[in-house]
Amino acid sequence: MEIKVLGSSSKGNAYLVTGGRTSLLLDAGLSYNELQKKSNFTLSGIDGCLITHEHGDHSKAVSKLLGRGTACYMSTGTAEALNVKADPFCYQVTDKTFEVGRAKVKAFKTIHDAAEPIGFYISLNQNKLLYMTDTAYSKYIFKGLTHILVECNYAGDIIDRNVMQGVVPAKLRKRIQETHFSLENVKDFLKANDLSKVKEIWLCHLSDANSDAERFKREIEEISGRLVYIAG
Repeated sequence: MEIKVLGSSSKGNAYLVTGGRTSLLLDAGLSYNELQKKSNFTLSGIDGCLITHEHGDHSKAVSKLLGRGTACYMSTGTAEALNVKADPFCYQVTDKTFEVGRAKVKAFKTIHDAAEPIGFYISLNQNKLLYMTDTAYSKYIFKGLTHILVECNYAGDIIDRNVMQGVVPAKLRKRIQETHFSLENVKDFLKANDLSKVKEIWLCHLSDANSDAERFKREIEEISGRLVYIAG
């Protein structure tokens, strides 16, 4: 399984996952032209696009993808928020297991300030990938994971310091804490799951102001014992 980062920040999130004959786009938070360029103009060959929620940094290119006949999978709430529910290439998958190419995908609920946000547990060939972003915490345990692509948006001490220094408004800190995955919660999540088969962990959607990529990588490697990459 190969993971290619096309974008990973508040400016836009998108990841291309390929395994054998199946290729999936995870979120589409860049313009269609940007996605084309960063994917080396391979979008016409993807089997489908999985959308976590309607916020623009995850869904910017959805209308263009649908217009070009690309199957897009999302929750009913997300489809309604994006006004694409009636599109023939829009598939609503909340709490469902479904197939995209040769991949089997399970959608699950996440905790975010969006209409009906979800994450995805993807089985492809012998690999099992978890894609979970824009969530305050995880209510679930996942079996047999080989690849993890997970948000690590901020560290509690960094955002607290930024609030004290006036860099981040206290109201924004509250919103971030209630809707995004912190370094501390990522650690707890990884400790709760069986990592024995995990080959690599990708940390995505790091905050520009409230994160430290080198520190996050080091600390997650220390507690997981696995290869850790920063998506960006």
